[in-house]
Amino acid sequence: MNLSNLKPAPGSRKGRKRVGRGPGSGHGKTAGAGSKGQLQGSGYSRLPGFEGGQMPLTRRIPKRGFTNIFRQETAVVNLDRLAKIRKDEIGPAEMAEHRLIPGAGGRVKVLGRGDLASAKTVRAHEFSASAQRKIEAKGGRAVVIGKD
Repeated sequence: MNLSNLKPAPGSRKGRKRVGRGPGSGHGKTAGAGSKGQLQGSGYSRLPGFEGGQMPLTRRIPKRGFTNIFRQETAVVNLDRLAKIRKDEIGPAEMAEHRLIPGAGGRVKVLGRGDLASAKTVRAHEFSASAQRKIEAKGGRAVVIGKD
């Protein structure tokens, strides 16, 4: 037994339907496409969302809201997760390295859940009041970076 003799189990694979191969096949003449007219071509000839000519649902429903193109995504990190990093200085690069935030390019906000085990200098774009209080209570520093 080797890879060259492997075959699927009998009956597990079905042969493809060979249409348009004569009247004896049961799929001859029109090859399963019905009779004449616009619907006989191959494939589904309607656009997605076409509802037979009536006004489509997507156009009947009113538009709401908008997308703010200036929105800035902010990743949030809690103190209990920062406590696991064994460095005295923690910035966005270290957070990304330990997979606490996605990538290193976005903004970071530190929130106050949990506690730090030792004094650390934490660099982030924003801090909640409780996070800043807890960092400084341990003798560390909360440094705000890149004020826009």
